[in-house]
Amino acid sequence: MPSPFPGMDPYIEMPRIWSDFHNGLADEIRAELNRTIRPTYFAALTPYVTYETIEVTQRKTEGIRLDVGVWKTAAGPLATAVAPVIETTAPVESRVALDLPLELFSVEIRMAADDFLVTSIEILSPVNKRRGHDAHIDYLRKRRELLRSATHVIEIDFLRAGVRPPLDQPVPLAPYYVMLSRATHRPHVSVWPIPLNARLPVIPVPLLEPDPDVSLDLGAIVASVYERGGYDARMAYRERVPPPPLSKEEAAWMEALLASARDQ
Repeated sequence: MPSPFPGMDPYIEMPRIWSDFHNGLADEIRAELNRTIRPTYFAALTPYVTYETIEVTQRKTEGIRLDVGVWKTAAGPLATAVAPVIETTAPVESRVALDLPLELFSVEIRMAADDFLVTSIEILSPVNKRRGHDAHIDYLRKRRELLRSATHVIEIDFLRAGVRPPLDQPVPLAPYYVMLSRATHRPHVSVWPIPLNARLPVIPVPLLEPDPDVSLDLGAIVASVYERGGYDARMAYRERVPPPPLSKEEAAWMEALLASARDQ
């Protein structure tokens, strides 16, 4: 079944689903581009490995301990004193932090003749948008280097949470954004603010002049990833939407949408 949402589905932002969706989205974008840009260009996946810290509850139970003290009195044999028994039957809740490897992909368009990097398509992930995380620092460094190069840059931000990459001028508020920075137009960029109830845009993907842009239908791509990933069987639409909380207007719109979908 297709997603009930006309554009991006906010339930995909659930941690147990997002990483799978992220890499499926990168793979689908690569496949769609390669149908169009060959043989002059090719699109490839470029992995980035970071570590996600997962907290796991650890149960610790204290055992029975018997303290025995031995001393000698001033006038008499050795005496033995038994301290009170310390017994704890309730477990103590603790947490242990596990650093698990997380592999994320971007999509690169390169010249087939010499492997020259033409366009970099970056799909943001929660760790890219978490201030202070190594992946956030690495991504800002990579972004800065790309924007100083001759490479076109596309950023796809399908996450409502987290810190957004900086822009010089403010853009309309929206839960989702796509940004296109053409190497030939910097510092000017094109930004698509995408409301929750809007369809995803068809965006241009620039190549090297004089080759024309190719079109990338993000709505069709996300719908294909949703179908291929079987997300309709995994979504918990009766649960609360993942954070951050929706606005009153968004929450009312989503309730009406999901009420209709649940009745089907």
